[in-house]
Amino acid sequence: MNRDTIPMLRSALERGFDVLVLTNAMRPMRRFERELTTLLHAHGPRLTMRVSLDHHSRALHEAERGAGSWAKAMDGLKWLSDQGFQVAVAGRRLGRADEAEARGSYSRLFAEAGIDIGAGIVLFPGMDEAADVPEISEACWGIVGVSPGAMMCASSRMVVKRKGAERPVVVACTLLPYDDQFALGGTLSQASGKVMLNHPHCARFCVLGGASCSG
Repeated sequence: MNRDTIPMLRSALERGFDVLVLTNAMRPMRRFERELTTLLHAHGPRLTMRVSLDHHSRALHEAERGAGSWAKAMDGLKWLSDQGFQVAVAGRRLGRADEAEARGSYSRLFAEAGIDIGAGIVLFPGMDEAADVPEISEACWGIVGVSPGAMMCASSRMVVKRKGAERPVVVACTLLPYDDQFALGGTLSQASGKVMLNHPHCARFCVLGGASCSG
């Protein structure tokens, strides 16, 4: 969607960084097939494409992404695999789905389709807005065995320009781009302070769910 995507990727890769691209593998990505292949040949495994496939069944994936999205996503996945990209898949644990069973179903799907998911499958916890979750306190870290520094918002920020806004804003989390309490200012220096984990997603997704958008 961003016309500067390829220059941004090239700039990061040429500086020696590993780059993870989050994509749905559909039309916006396919517009850059030639450019992406050039980057792949120049930088190899330091470029990973992580494709969102919300479920291993067409029906539930399309319930989230819309009719017709399954075939387009699978076709994009097959193209990435056939070109030799490092490919990962991001799915979701919907309802009370067992993680081992879900991973097995994804693996069978890709094996049957001839798709190599060499960079693995990430299964994110569900985010039911209506579900009750515990608040995160200072004592929680020791109880759940998680370090505050492991949270993505401890070291990462996202810059967004909201529709109708005059300027971009720096926010704490990719899951909460429109919640004003997580808008930290107009510059990275303004946004360098602590982030209070006072949204249900903080507990549901990150602290208790063990998920990370960055890896």
